[in-house]
Amino acid sequence: MPAERNRPLYLALDQGGHASRALVFDAHGVAQARSLREVQVHHPQTDWVEQDPDDLVTSLLDATRDVLQELGARSAQIVSAGLATQRSSIVCWDRVTGQALSPVISWQDRRAHAWLARFAPHAEAIHASTGLMLSAHYGASKLRWCLDHLPAVAQAESDGRLAFGPLASFLIFRLSVEHTLAADPANAARTLLWNIKSLDWDEGLLHLFGIPAAAMPPCVPTRYHFGHLEAEGLRIPLTIVNGDQSAALFAYGAPHANSAYINMGTGAFVQRTSGDYPGHQPRLLTGIVLRDDDEKTYVLEGTVNGAGAALQWIEEDLGLEDLEQQLPVWLAQDGVEPPLFLNGISGLGAPYWVADFESTFSAEAEPWQMAVAVAESIVFLLQANLDLFQKLASPLEQIIASGGLTWYEGLCQRISDLSGLPLYRPAEFEATARGTAWLLAGKPKDWPEPEFGVWFKPRANPVLRARYQRWRAAMDAALAGR
Repeated sequence: MPAERNRPLYLALDQGGHASRALVFDAHGVAQARSLREVQVHHPQTDWVEQDPDDLVTSLLDATRDVLQELGARSAQIVSAGLATQRSSIVCWDRVTGQALSPVISWQDRRAHAWLARFAPHAEAIHASTGLMLSAHYGASKLRWCLDHLPAVAQAESDGRLAFGPLASFLIFRLSVEHTLAADPANAARTLLWNIKSLDWDEGLLHLFGIPAAAMPPCVPTRYHFGHLEAEGLRIPLTIVNGDQSAALFAYGAPHANSAYINMGTGAFVQRTSGDYPGHQPRLLTGIVLRDDDEKTYVLEGTVNGAGAALQWIEEDLGLEDLEQQLPVWLAQDGVEPPLFLNGISGLGAPYWVADFESTFSAEAEPWQMAVAVAESIVFLLQANLDLFQKLASPLEQIIASGGLTWYEGLCQRISDLSGLPLYRPAEFEATARGTAWLLAGKPKDWPEPEFGVWFKPRANPVLRARYQRWRAAMDAALAGR
C-alpha cells in the first residue's frame, strides 16, 4: 500500500453530448475514481441543437470535485489533467470577463445549412485544405451565424473583446486559473477554418467565411501548458486537450494501422490511423488526432451522425418505453425481418454527405421492428465507410469498438458479421477518458487492460448481407431522386 500512495495519478475530463465525466487513472490505466454529471440538450427549433455553456463548466467542476473527494488524500498524487470534448461544437465569449455570449451550438446543429450552400463552388478546395466536407455540422457557419444574429457577439467583436471557436477553447479559458486562450489541433480541425497541412488557421478560409482572425484562439499542440485547474485546494496542470473521438483512439495504447476504430455514442465514428498525411479522399474526412512535439498522427474518418441520436429519436417518436433494456431482446429475434431505415437523423454523413436527407422506412412494421431497423441502419452506415477503408490501404485485420452503444451485443455481432472482421469490445467503455490518461502518462508501452473484453467473431449471415445490399440500393435510389 505505501507504494500505491506514491504512484502518479492522472485526471481525465470528458465533456460529451449528454454528460460530463471525470475519471482518475493510475500509471497502468486502471481507473481509481469516476464521476458522471448529466447535462441538458435543447432543441429550440428544427435543426437547432444547443447546450448551456455555464452548465457544461459547472458539470465538469462538479465531476472533478466528486473524484477528488472520493480519492481523499490520494488526490495529491494527481500530477496532470487532460480534457477531451465534443468536436465541432462552438461557443462565443468575452475574452475579458469570460462570460458566454452564445449558447454552445452543438456539432449536431444545422441551422446555417442554407447559408453555407453558397460556398458549394469551393467545396473541393475546402476539403483539400481542411480534410472536411462543406457541412453545417462544422464550426465556420455556426460562428458566422452568431456574428450575424447575436447582438452581444457583434458588439464584442466591435469592441475587440470577442473570443470564439471550439467548445474546448471556451472550457480551457473558463476552467484554467490563467484563463488560457488556445485551440488544440483535433478541435480546431473541426471548424472548416484550420489548414490540415500548415496546422494553423487558414487566412483564405477565414476571409471566405467572414470570420475575424483576431477572435480566434491561438493554435497550439495537443500537449501544451494550458494552465492549471483548481479544485479542492489543488492546482493541477492541464497538459492535454483533444477531441473525444480522437482521444478514444489511444484508450488501449498506440493505435494499430490495420485496425478500424469505431466509437458509438450520440454519433458513431470509424477511424483508421496514418502516420503521415494520407492525402485527399473524396468521401471521407482526413483529421489529425495528435500533435506532440514532432509526432503527428493523422486519420481517415467516416461519421454516422444518427447513432444514439437516432435511437433516441425512434424511442420518442414511437413512444417506446425503456428502449435500452428492450432493444437487446429485439435484436436477438429471428425469423422476422425488419424494414430498411434510411437514416438521415442529424444529417446524412459519410460517405454520402447530404445535410437535409429525409429519413424514411421502406415499409410499415411493428414498433419493435422499426427500432431494430434504426439500429441496423447504424451498422449499415458504418459498413459503407468500412467498404471505403478496405479499398484505400492494406486490408483491415480487426475492429476495436468502444462507446455506450457497444453495450448492445446484437449491434457488435452484426458489425462483425457484415464486415467479416473480428470485433473486440474492451471491458472499459470510457475510451475517451482512458485515451486521455494514456497521453497524460507519456504514452507508456505498458498499458494493460485491467480486465479482458469480449471478442465477436464473424459468422456467416447471408440474410443480413442481403438486407445490407437492399439498403445500399435503396439509399442509392433515394439519392438519385434528389
